[in-house]
Amino acid sequence: MHPSTVRTQWLGLFTFGGHFLFAWLWGRLLPQPYEVFSVRVALAVMGLLLLLKRVNRDLTAKTSIWVFGLIFWTQLPLYFGWMYLMNEGNKVWLASLCSMVLIYYHITDWRLATLGTVTGFALAAVLFELTRTDQAWLGLDLDNLAVLSFAWVMSIMLGMSGANLRRARLINTLSTMGVMAHELRTPLASVNLMGDVLRGLAQADMPEVKRKKLEELSARLQNMVRSMNRQIDTQISNAQLLRLPRPTTRIMAFELVQDVVAEYPYRSAGERGCVTLDLKEDFCFLGSRAQFAQVLVNLIKNALHSLASSSEALQSGALHITVDVSRGRGCFTVTDQGMGIPLAKQQRVFEPFFSLQNTVGNGLGLTFCKNVVEAADGVLSVRSDPPHGATFTIDLPIHHPTSAEPSPDTA
Repeated sequence: MHPSTVRTQWLGLFTFGGHFLFAWLWGRLLPQPYEVFSVRVALAVMGLLLLLKRVNRDLTAKTSIWVFGLIFWTQLPLYFGWMYLMNEGNKVWLASLCSMVLIYYHITDWRLATLGTVTGFALAAVLFELTRTDQAWLGLDLDNLAVLSFAWVMSIMLGMSGANLRRARLINTLSTMGVMAHELRTPLASVNLMGDVLRGLAQADMPEVKRKKLEELSARLQNMVRSMNRQIDTQISNAQLLRLPRPTTRIMAFELVQDVVAEYPYRSAGERGCVTLDLKEDFCFLGSRAQFAQVLVNLIKNALHSLASSSEALQSGALHITVDVSRGRGCFTVTDQGMGIPLAKQQRVFEPFFSLQNTVGNGLGLTFCKNVVEAADGVLSVRSDPPHGATFTIDLPIHHPTSAEPSPDTA
C-alpha cells in the first residue's frame, strides 16, 4: 500500500528466507502431512525477483506491478488455499489461511485482494482435485467456513476503512490546496496587473532604451505569474494522487517547445542565450497542453539548475532541446551540459519526494512529468554520464489527424 524500493527488497528477502523457515517448522518441528520442500524452494526463488532492479526501481511501472501482483497471488491465496485443502483444513492451516487473508489485504488494494482471493482459492480447489490422493474436502466443513468467512469479511471491512481514511485525507489535502491556490493567485493577479500597467507605460512617449526596459520588465513579471500558476496546478495534480485524465487535445510538438522557451522566466540574459532549439521533424500528439508545457518547464528548470551548479560559463547550446521522429514515435530531448546525475540516482529521480537539489525542490516535479507523459501513453527516460550533463527524453505516440479533424488546439 505504501511502495518503496527498500520495502520491496525487504519483502523479497522475507519471502525467500520465510519459506525455508516454514519448511523447517512444518517439516521437522511440527510436521504437516503434505509439506513439500521442492514447492517451498520454488516459492522462495520467486521472492528473489523482488530484488531485481528492473522490478523494484520503478514500482509504478507496469512490469513491476504485474510481477509484484503475480508473486503474491501465487504465494498467498493460491499456495495457502491449496495447502489448506491438501491438509484437510486442520487447525494449523486454518489459522494460516486466516492470517494469509489479513496479510493479502494489507499489502495490496482491497479490491485487488478480493479478486485475488476468489481466483486464487478457486484455482487452488482445481489444483487440489488434480493432486489429491485420499484426501476429502474436509476443509469446507461449516465450522471452518464460518471462521474463514469472518476473517475474510473483517479483512474487506478493514481494507475499505483504510481506503476511506485515505480518501478523507485526500479530500482534506485538496481543500487545503484549494485555499492555498486561491490565496496565492490573488496577489499573483495583482502582479500580473502591474505587468499590464508597465506595458501600458511603455507605450508612452519616452526614450527607446527606457521603453524597452519597461517592456522587458513587464514580460518578465507576466512570465513569472504564468510560471507560478503552473506550479500551483502541478501541486494540485500531485495532491490528486497524480491520476491525470486521458489526453484529448492535439498538440504540435515544436510549437509547444517554442512557446515554453519564449515564456520561461529566465533569471538572466545568459540563461536565455544558452537555450537552443533544433527541429529535425515535427509531429502531432495527444495530451494536455498546459500539463506538457509544465513538463517542459520542469525539465528546463532542472537543466538550468544543473548548469548553474557547474563551473562552466553559460554558452549557446549548453541547454539543447530537440524535436524529432524516431521509429514511428515522436521525441523531445532536453540535453544539458551540467553536472549530470550519478548512475545510482538516475532511476530514483522519478520517485516522489526524491530530489537531487538538497536546498530547494520538493521532489515532485519529475514525478509529475512522468505521470503526465505516461497518461499520454509515452515514456520519460533519463541518460547521464557525470560530469558531462544529462539528457531527458520524452517518447510519445504520434497522432495522425484525419481530414475531418480541426487543426491542433494551440490555446
